[in-house]
Amino acid sequence: FSDLLAREERDQALATRLPKSRMLLLPELRANPFRHRICHVFSTADDGEDSMSFEDFLDMLNVFSDSATPEIKSHYAFRIFDFDDDGTLDKKDLENLVNCLTGEGEDGRLSAAEMEQLIQNILDESDIDKDGTINLSEFQHIISRSPDFTSSFKIVL
Repeated sequence: FSDLLAREERDQALATRLPKSRMLLLPELRANPFRHRICHVFSTADDGEDSMSFEDFLDMLNVFSDSATPEIKSHYAFRIFDFDDDGTLDKKDLENLVNCLTGEGEDGRLSAAEMEQLIQNILDESDIDKDGTINLSEFQHIISRSPDFTSSFKIVL
């Protein structure tokens, strides 16, 4: 954390908020397709700038550590994938999720028909109550069937 601060700020690291632009200098975040959502979810700033305090930074590292429980990891993964912060993963959230995973460029994007089919497949598999969205408990149920989720949902500094 202090390495991302300017030299004159390092003595006050515990009282300093790190701007998102500096957080994104971390190679582990810079390469992550969800980097902006990660900063948003872990920031406790009220100004909408997604800056992080030292405690926010520690919370983020704790969730992405090997010692975090699958329940904690899946809770935060759900929050990261919930792009509109409404407590459910709807078709638009799933589209944003797929677009993050397939890359920023047009050549990596799925066609509208492919996207619609993929989202429908995800909902068919995950939407237990058939309300057209995936809630946290449905998401955690799906994650519990993925043995590699816990080991892959991490950041190592």
